[in-house]
Amino acid sequence: MAITYKDSGVDVERGYEAVRLMREHVKSTYTDGVLGDIGSFGGFFKMPNDIKNPVLVAGTDGVGTKLKYAILSGKHDTIGIDAVAMCVNDIVCQGARPLFFLDYFASGNLDPKKVAEVVSGVAEGCRQSGAALIGGETAEMPGLYPGGDYDIAGFAVGVVDQKKVINGSKIKSGDVLIGIKSSGIHSNGYSLVRKLWGEDIEELKKYDADLGDVPLNVLLTPTKIYVKSILALIEKVKVKGIAHITGGGFIENIPRIFPEGVGCRIDTSSYEVPEIFKIMVKKAKLTKQQAYNTFNMGIGMVVCVAKKDVEATIAQLESTGEKCAVIGKCVRGSGVILK
Repeated sequence: MAITYKDSGVDVERGYEAVRLMREHVKSTYTDGVLGDIGSFGGFFKMPNDIKNPVLVAGTDGVGTKLKYAILSGKHDTIGIDAVAMCVNDIVCQGARPLFFLDYFASGNLDPKKVAEVVSGVAEGCRQSGAALIGGETAEMPGLYPGGDYDIAGFAVGVVDQKKVINGSKIKSGDVLIGIKSSGIHSNGYSLVRKLWGEDIEELKKYDADLGDVPLNVLLTPTKIYVKSILALIEKVKVKGIAHITGGGFIENIPRIFPEGVGCRIDTSSYEVPEIFKIMVKKAKLTKQQAYNTFNMGIGMVVCVAKKDVEATIAQLESTGEKCAVIGKCVRGSGVILK
């Protein structure tokens, strides 16, 4: 008697059904550069002709253990936004406009409806960032992912004119750092988050008076996508550097944009830290240094501009709906000094 692929735990028909269910979401992201359709061996995208000396900028990332809360709650329609955000927010830091995105979904037992729900979030993230979802991979790997567990990751490619690349090389002492507020925890620090909030789904669904919300709502709030606001800003203002506040918080990420010999001072009282971070800092008994080295603490992106451009920068960001504040300045030295 033959042993089929289905007998070993892989049902290719479920894969076909997943593609059918996600097709509408994928096509909703298509832009003028897309050539072909879903289902080819490779995704095609035509290079835009409005850039004289195009440079491609690529980024890849996942969403970490935030996935646990999506799986526990059965809510899968926002985690895909996180996957896109983590990639496109990175590449826009170099001044790049996202062109396209590809996703990777893997599980032990493929549920076509769940896959389509996740991809609906990926499509939403792509629409928010202006990227086209031109392909991806759906893998069924029995024995590797237990129960209903799955993983989602992504890959984005953007383009910028070589003369407009933002790399922080011109940053100097006296320049100003402007923080753009986050939508919440975003997608970093969740291994600690899960220790603090636990994984009891019934408790996570109960209203928390201190938080002013149901914990699960806050913990699954998708990562904010800053692409359109940042692209509009760099058309109006000379932006010297941009830092995406992800894993490693302020301490690791802000110095990544500085040339040698430049550091910064951050005034942590310059903006209101969201309640979720205050609660977690208290629960975990974190020092200020530890907190700002783990979480975004309410700031998702930091832009560096000359002092003379501060007012114009804030006005432009606010015109696109962002909430921001002057959070610090560049100084001689290295690293991040918190006060």
